[in-house]
Amino acid sequence: MSDLEFVVAVKDQFPTGFLRAVRLALAKAYAAAGSDQDARQALELSGSARVADDSPVLTTDWSVTARDGARFAPPRFIEPVPGVYLAQGYDFSDFAFVDTGGGIVAIDTSSNIRHAQAALAELRKKTTAPITHVILTHAHWDHVGGLEAIKGASAQVIAQGNFAEELRLQSSVPVISPYFLAEGVSQEQHITPDRLVTGQETLRAGDMDFVLYPTRGGETSDGLMIHLPDQGVVFTGDMIMPYIGAPFLPEGSADGLFEAMRLVQDLAPRLLIHGHPPLTELFTIETFPALEAALRDLFDVVVAAIHEGRVLTEILHLNHLPGVLRDHPEAVVPYVVTRDNLIKRVHHQRTGYWKSGGEGVEHFAPAAWAAALDLLGGGREDAFIKAAGQILERGDEALALKFADYGLLNYPDSGPLNALRRSILLRLAERHQQLDPFKFVYYSGLVGLEVPPAQ
Repeated sequence: MSDLEFVVAVKDQFPTGFLRAVRLALAKAYAAAGSDQDARQALELSGSARVADDSPVLTTDWSVTARDGARFAPPRFIEPVPGVYLAQGYDFSDFAFVDTGGGIVAIDTSSNIRHAQAALAELRKKTTAPITHVILTHAHWDHVGGLEAIKGASAQVIAQGNFAEELRLQSSVPVISPYFLAEGVSQEQHITPDRLVTGQETLRAGDMDFVLYPTRGGETSDGLMIHLPDQGVVFTGDMIMPYIGAPFLPEGSADGLFEAMRLVQDLAPRLLIHGHPPLTELFTIETFPALEAALRDLFDVVVAAIHEGRVLTEILHLNHLPGVLRDHPEAVVPYVVTRDNLIKRVHHQRTGYWKSGGEGVEHFAPAAWAAALDLLGGGREDAFIKAAGQILERGDEALALKFADYGLLNYPDSGPLNALRRSILLRLAERHQQLDPFKFVYYSGLVGLEVPPAQ
C-alpha cells in the first residue's frame, strides 16, 4: 500500500493510464484494510467506479463514455509556444486558439458545442480578445461539430475547397460504434464556410501570418494544413492519421500521405500539432524522414504482393519491417501503428470486388455461415461454445468472436454463448487499449464498457 501511495504522491511523473491501474489497486488495498471511504475515493479517481468486476486490467490513457464519447487524454489547456493555446482531452479531437495580437484565430472546434464551450472558458481566463477567424483542417465531425460555439456572430470560417464533398461523404456512412460520437452528436453536419482555399495562400491576422496549404490525401481529400512560419509551428489536422482515412469511410490515400509528409518536411517546422494527442506525441517532425522512407518501402512491398496475387491476410502476415528503422528507433512505433492500416487501405483501393483466391466472387450472409457451421457441429450449441473457447485460449480473440457471433445467430438465447462473447469483447478491448484506439473504442462500444478518465 505504501508503494502505491508513493506513486500517487508523485503522479506527475507517471502516465495517466498507469495511474488508473495504481488507484484501482489502492482501492482494493484500502478495502482489504477496512478503509472504505479511502477505497471509494481511490476507485472514483481510477475511472473504474462504473467498470464491471469482470472487466480486464485497464492501463490506457484513453477514456470512453456514452456522454462524452472517446477521449485520448484528460482535459488539459496548454501553451506549447507563446500565444498558441491547445485544448487536449476536451474531445475526441484537439483544437487550438492562436492569439494574433489583434484577435484569436481558432483551428478546429471539437465535435460538439458542450466540449467547445468548456475549452472556451479556459481561453477566457487567458484573454478576452474576440475570435476573428476559424480555420477547419477538414470536415470530419470531431473537428467541426462545435463550430457554432466557437465562431460567434462575426468570425470568418475558412476551409479547403473540397470541404463540402468530404462533408457529404461522411454523412453517407453510419458510425459503427456509439462511442465515436459524444451524446447528442451526429456525423451529419451542415456547414457552409465563408472562404474556401484551393491553393497555397496566406492569411494575415493581427500581427501574424497563417500560410494555408491544401492537401489531397493522408486522411481526407479536403485537408488544410496551417503553417505559422514565425512560430515554427505546423497544424497538420489529421493528414497523418495512422488509419489513412477513417476506417469506416472510403477516403485517404498513401500517395496523398507521402505528398503531405514531403510538404511538412520542406517547411521544416520546430513543432507539429496534430488533431489528436497521441499523434502530436508520437509523430514528431524528427520522425518524418525515416517514417516516410519506411512507409514508402512498405507501399512498394504491398503493391508487389498484390501484383503477385497475394490475398490481404498474407500481406498483413508478412509483418514487414523496413531496414531503415534499424537506425531510427524514434520512427518504429509510428510505423508499427500505421503499417496494417496502410496495407489494408492500399489493398482495398488497388483491388476489385473479385480478389485473388476467389474472395468476393460469391457472397454469403452471416446466417448462411452460421447454419453451415451448425451442421459441422452436429446441431449442438456446445460445439460453438467449445470452439470459441478453445480459439480464445489460443489468443485469437477476433476469430473467437466470429464463432461466438455465428453461434448466437443459431442460439440467440444461449446464456453461455452470450457470457463468452462478453469475455471475448473485454479481451479485445484490453488487447487494443494502448496502440489501436479505434479498435478499443469499437469493442468497448459493443460490450458497453465505459472507462471514465482517470485522475
